[in-house]
Amino acid sequence: MEQVIFYILAFVAIVSSLFMITRNNPVHSALWMLLTFFAVAGIFVQLDAEFVAAIQVLVYAGAILVLYLFVVMLLNPKSHGFIKVPFRYAIGVVASVIIVFQVLMTLKSSEVIGKLGWVTPQLAQELGNVKMFGKELFTTYLVPFEIASILLLVAMIGAIVLAKKD
Repeated sequence: MEQVIFYILAFVAIVSSLFMITRNNPVHSALWMLLTFFAVAGIFVQLDAEFVAAIQVLVYAGAILVLYLFVVMLLNPKSHGFIKVPFRYAIGVVASVIIVFQVLMTLKSSEVIGKLGWVTPQLAQELGNVKMFGKELFTTYLVPFEIASILLLVAMIGAIVLAKKD
């Protein structure tokens, strides 16, 4: 039963993400992105990572999506999208291939997959999900965490610059 729910959530996440990148109206894309966030949060719940699921919903679905909608409303793009449709698809396909390749190479070369098994159910019950998550985030993954925060800051500054251009 859990696998069926996982496949349903994964299917919803994939389909909604495809609709998100193919819609002409940016508000419709944002709504599809919201569905993607909820589907991914459901997958996190299935993995017994309730804290990550809650953060997924609060931060991404709540804060970042609202920020995205504010930027879209400030820029007031035409209903045909930011870029002409054929060029947008070409950029999307190229970006998707690069991202998939990068993720596969990162997983292959890193020890993320190789570290499976160090968390036992007893350790998870003793420390709890949140403490284990925080410990790994601020020790092992501190540099990627800081890089992600800098990227988000740059994206926010870029959105403000684009909005102030007019």
